[in-house]
Amino acid sequence: MAIVYVLNGPNLNLLGTREPEIYGHDTLDDIAGQLEDRARELELEVDIRQSNHEGHLVDWLHEAQAHDAKAVLLNAGAFTHTSIAVHDAIKAIRTPVIEVHLSNPHTREDFRHVSYVGRAARGTIAGFGALSYLLALEAAARF
Repeated sequence: MAIVYVLNGPNLNLLGTREPEIYGHDTLDDIAGQLEDRARELELEVDIRQSNHEGHLVDWLHEAQAHDAKAVLLNAGAFTHTSIAVHDAIKAIRTPVIEVHLSNPHTREDFRHVSYVGRAARGTIAGFGALSYLLALEAAARF
């Protein structure tokens, strides 16, 4: 069965309690459950991870390629706007990466308008809350 990595960056472990007016009330576990259910329907497997450390995201992107993942759904959190290392890791692998955001960064602070992840990713889905992840999974299933 094809695998899709779902990688989450800093502070996403606090979903559900962190600024719910922006990020919603779903926890990362809630989103994981939704993804697992939909993945089964799509005959996919999801490997869902979260880290507050940039290097973990880089290592996991490399691992996704090494394990011949179908795609990576990446919500890099604040690293989206700061990490050339994550950008370079995406560019270094063949595995397609879909940038995912719960909120729409373009409607927020100016510093969130620049996405190093988006410059390297195959596409971006943002602004639909937890549904953003499911939409990204649907896209990955069609690769």
